[in-house]
Amino acid sequence: MAIKTAERNVERLGQSNLIRSTLRITALLALLSCAAIYEGFRLTAVSSSDIWWHLRTGLWMLQSHAIPRTGLFSQYPDSPWIATDWGYDILLAAAYRLLGLRAIPALLMSLKIALALVCFLLARGRRGNFWGAVALSAAAQFAIVDLQPTPISVSILFFGVELMLLFRSRRDGDVRPLYWLPLLFFFWANLHMQFVNGLLLLGLFLLAEIAERLLYSSGITLPRTAGPRAAEYSLGKIFLVSGLSVAATLLTPYPLELFRTAFNTVYSSVLLGYLPEMHAMAFRRPQHFALMLLVMAAFFTLGRQRSRDLFKLGVMGVFVMLAFRVQRDVWCVALPSIAVIADALAERQHATGPPNHPAWKWERPVVAALVLLVLGAAIARVPGRAMLMQRVSQSFPVKACDFIRNNQLPPPLFNPISWGGFLTWYLPEYPVAIDSRSNLYGDKLTTAHLKVMSGAERLETDQSFSRAQTILLERKAGLTKALTTLPALSQQFRVVYQDDLATVLVRQ
Repeated sequence: MAIKTAERNVERLGQSNLIRSTLRITALLALLSCAAIYEGFRLTAVSSSDIWWHLRTGLWMLQSHAIPRTGLFSQYPDSPWIATDWGYDILLAAAYRLLGLRAIPALLMSLKIALALVCFLLARGRRGNFWGAVALSAAAQFAIVDLQPTPISVSILFFGVELMLLFRSRRDGDVRPLYWLPLLFFFWANLHMQFVNGLLLLGLFLLAEIAERLLYSSGITLPRTAGPRAAEYSLGKIFLVSGLSVAATLLTPYPLELFRTAFNTVYSSVLLGYLPEMHAMAFRRPQHFALMLLVMAAFFTLGRQRSRDLFKLGVMGVFVMLAFRVQRDVWCVALPSIAVIADALAERQHATGPPNHPAWKWERPVVAALVLLVLGAAIARVPGRAMLMQRVSQSFPVKACDFIRNNQLPPPLFNPISWGGFLTWYLPEYPVAIDSRSNLYGDKLTTAHLKVMSGAERLETDQSFSRAQTILLERKAGLTKALTTLPALSQQFRVVYQDDLATVLVRQ
């Protein structure tokens, strides 16, 4: 009887573990793949205005086997320009050669899966905090809005990986996780210029370590500086790794120019003034409120713990000011927030005892296989070039470009900045007047263009408009209405093509 009872208990336990594992696999599969599946249906990636000039630059590099130094594809071919994201451009172009236009949505699907995975690991999903990590990862993905297949997505992923390494190093009192940082920064500097945010994070880490040791030597004992750990956690090794990380960012085709361009471009005064994604959050979207709640929860957690962790306090304090000033960079505070909350949940769980569920090592390969299967199915569902170009034509002037090319309208071309990147790829015969490469056109040309487009300045203040023979504009733009209705201007320009999206004019 006792043997049969024990067998029934073992059977019930096995069934319970199987149900628990099934739930965990289902939840993690949904967490990792839902965003990719959504992209497979919506195909938002081809609506990105910046992806096209990155693709054009990458194709040029693969064809010419050279690195850009001047203003390719623009009406300023002799102006200095460096492709700060050259590594990403080459990867994008290689994927395009392999998959065609389908590479763009496929890339975005992969980036969204990678972001979900990084958020889950940053929320300590591998440390027994599974359901909390799922919830935190979902909240972070929701707060990080409008992810596009552009190089900034790489910065988001690398920033999350750097956070994991720094938090783990401080939590375990082990310098070895930091040994990955030089390699991380080498790839980061060659893929996207916002590696400067990563250097800022590393600087806060160094300052926290130095300050804690100074306080400890002054007799002020912080929880992290007490005991043998203070001697084992070598500050010299930390400085060495940090120095190697900074040196790794110089291993690019533009070692010195990259830093100057990055600092001048990432937070350009012109971009801050005109581009909506560079403005502060207006709190008119649900994601903005979700981010605020996430940040408030992180600060509440630190307050309830009466935390004296200078690194966590510094990271939250610095990046919350950055993220709430520039909504494009909300990820700078969303990722640290989930890391702070996850640490608090893990400490509370550790205080109440080990998790009551078994390890789930066998579940990981199952989830990985299922995610790859879902990703493959989502990519296979992406339509071919013809259907994708129809989707592109909803955001960009495909038909107008065809008309310009087929009728060989006279150059130079004048175009709005939002279409410039697309024109470099789809209409390469006509160098663009401007696109979103602010480090090529500079503040003066960019400001003149934006003021002319908004009607704040006279047309002749923009030299690219003054010499243009063919004008390509959005049909509903204010400048289009001025050129077609004002008598003094309508006599100088003639409409030769118009559709629901675009208007093409030529100078009389």
